[in-house]
Formats: sequence, C-alpha cells, structure tokens
Amino acid sequence: MVKLAFGSCGDSFSATSIRAYVAEFIATLLFVFAGVGSAIAYGKITDDGALDPVGLVAIAIAHAFALFVGVAIAANISGGHLNPAVTFGLAVGGHITILTGIFYWVAQLLGSTAACFLLKFVTHGRPSRRTV
Repeated sequence: MVKLAFGSCGDSFSATSIRAYVAEFIATLLFVFAGVGSAIAYGKITDDGALDPVGLVAIAIAHAFALFVGVAIAANISGGHLNPAVTFGLAVGGHITILTGIFYWVAQLLGSTAACFLLKFVTHGRPSRRTV
C-alpha cells in the first residue's frame, strides 16, 4: 500500500531540513565530480581508453568509491540518497514527505549540475577524445 505524506512548509524549511538539503547537494556534487572526472581523466590520458576493459573497470571503481564517500558524508544527515530515483522510492513508500523529496531532488540536480560546470572549468572545456 502506498502511503503518501505531503508534509508542511514549516518542516521543510527547518534548520535540520536545510542541513539535509545541503548535505545532499555536497554529496551529489562530490559523487558526480569524482565519477565523471575519472572518465574524463582516463579518456584524456589514453587513446580511446574508455573502450578497453581496464578503463571501464577503473572508471567503475572510481564511481564506487565516490558513491561510498557521498553516502558516508550524507548518511547521518539526510539518509545519503544521492539519486533522485532513490528519493522518489522513499517518498512513494512514505519514508519521507513529498515536499522533502522535491527539495532533495532540487539539491541533487543542482549538485550534479554544479559538478559538471566545475568539471568544465577544471578541464578547460576540452573534449576528452583527441582530435586531429
């Protein structure tokens, strides 16, 4: 049975809730930055490096470590969702309110977008593949 709880604005804007949103933002930013950054870095140091099995394993391990760090950072504060699909599942299951889930989504999407902009800045916007 689905239990949906909408929640109240007072609960969603409390200091504890704001702290949870910031934790989701930072954890998602770190996860996306490390994961996508590892793929970009591996692609820059090798010729078509992402196509070989060693490259795929290295990138997957970097994603796994980044996910572990992100969840470890946010687990005690917000639950360490880091993924809008996980947040949606918890909201539909009644473990968090719909309003809190929406704010988590916003924090997660802003965190991943900020990570992509930061990666574009750090890599100077150059493509990972070498072109002639």
